[in-house]
Amino acid sequence: MSKTVVAKYSHMGEEFEIFVDSDLAYDYITGKIKDPMKVLQAEEVFKDANKGERQSQDKVKKIFNTIDISQIADIILKKGQVPITTEQRNKLIEEKRKQIINIIATNSIDPRTKAPHTPQRIENAMTEAKINVDPFKGANEQVEGVLDKINTKLPIKFATVKLEIQIPAAYANRCFGTLKHYGMKSEEWLSNGSLKAKLEFPAGLRDEAFDKLNSLTKGEVEIKIEEA
Repeated sequence: MSKTVVAKYSHMGEEFEIFVDSDLAYDYITGKIKDPMKVLQAEEVFKDANKGERQSQDKVKKIFNTIDISQIADIILKKGQVPITTEQRNKLIEEKRKQIINIIATNSIDPRTKAPHTPQRIENAMTEAKINVDPFKGANEQVEGVLDKINTKLPIKFATVKLEIQIPAAYANRCFGTLKHYGMKSEEWLSNGSLKAKLEFPAGLRDEAFDKLNSLTKGEVEIKIEEA
């Protein structure tokens, strides 16, 4: 039990605590373990774990909408406070930082040029803006706050791109899966066997999509940007 720590979750003035293995809790938070039951050291929800004071089932059900310990543990581990080592915390911050950068790079463009921003450019702006990443808060939850802070350093906005694509018959079948991957909204097979399609996807993926389609068709794809 030497690695046992107390994970805490506060909501509506109530405290909910569980005993967890610190190493396994970190693995669960980072997605290496999928079953929260493997993290628990006791299948109980406490008001004060160190005093052995259990939380009432009525309050547990009111806050979590369940008394299933697995679901409760999942919420506490993902949204609560879990004691971790400095090394674990730093690793978690770095992983969360990469997730945030990826989300922004995938969905954003430079409104002046309509071109996607590179992950490195976004990371540099975050560093310049002195962004502090919360290791316990979801990456998606932090994106809006990050955008607000880096917008003065880097002109940026979230957008989608709409394309009209025409692929020669020789490459149409091999490209079909890629078109679906990039959000194919409609398809039309022409009499000559070529494929015309309309796509819509996050604007940050534009260059990646162009490269992929040009590679698959040896540069013979026709691409028309309808909106960015």
